[in-house]
Amino acid sequence: MTAGDVARLKDKVLAGGTLSADEIYALCDAPSHDLRDAAAEITARFCPRQFDSCSIVNARSGLCSENCKWCAQSAHYSTGCDTYDIIDHDECMQAARLNHKCGVRRFSLVASGRAVRGKALDKMTALLREVKDEVGIFTCASLGLLGRDELQQLWDSGVRRYHCNLETAPSYFGKLCTTHTIEDKLATIAIAREIGFEICSGGIIGMGETVRQRAEFALTLRRAQPHSIPVNILSPIPGTPLEGTAPITDDEILDAIAIFRFAHPTMTLRFAGGRKRLSRDVQLEAMRVGINGGLVGDLLTTIGSSVDEDRRMVNEAGYEF
Repeated sequence: MTAGDVARLKDKVLAGGTLSADEIYALCDAPSHDLRDAAAEITARFCPRQFDSCSIVNARSGLCSENCKWCAQSAHYSTGCDTYDIIDHDECMQAARLNHKCGVRRFSLVASGRAVRGKALDKMTALLREVKDEVGIFTCASLGLLGRDELQQLWDSGVRRYHCNLETAPSYFGKLCTTHTIEDKLATIAIAREIGFEICSGGIIGMGETVRQRAEFALTLRRAQPHSIPVNILSPIPGTPLEGTAPITDDEILDAIAIFRFAHPTMTLRFAGGRKRLSRDVQLEAMRVGINGGLVGDLLTTIGSSVDEDRRMVNEAGYEF
């Protein structure tokens, strides 16, 4: 693909068009410089300069029945991950208040396991209702493969955004997880969307997938119709089958972000887990190319950045935190 071809596809997106699957796949062969500069133009045109910040709390940890090869919380692997049932009430409220005070826009409870149901869901929804009513921060949730009744209960608690990652391309997912499928995830997402939830759905790059599979992943996310797309970079966890996975390069990460921006011109591309391995310059370049949101603070089983550090970097990139 030539620089002229990239410019033609960029102009199509800037004019309000949607690239076909063949056009997205063709970007895999684009010169990196041209690809990133074009994605930066798309970002500047369609994305507001307000950086969409959110924070997550590990509300139930470990002993997960699913066998996702990247995950520290799977009961199938020995990772030394902390295990506990439902987060302590006061700890949850303190975290929500701190994030609100720091100016973080959204606060989410994330739980291990295939799905949170029964009394556990009752406790989660009660916490989320209290956070919304007493703290005043926007609430989100990531509670697994819920059905209509469970999702309706969550909606009734005041939650308006539901998170369910597709994780990777359909052609690669079965090599990483066999206890559920992408179609299972899309079924939950479809019900959540019908109820009225905004959707947050993304995944992880750097798990051994090809460049073309990253493009396939970006295209498949169109089926989820997400408002927010978290982009995680694999942090290999000792004890998981992916512990020895070689890290992808900074250039691969930046090119993947650019392709995601071409595929989703107006959506929030959200930096999530794994970005701490990147230099400040690479993170700033990622925000130029396409990243316009992020998880801030501690990130589940890996360490994130402090909110103040993120605020300074976001401002340097030309966004308002």
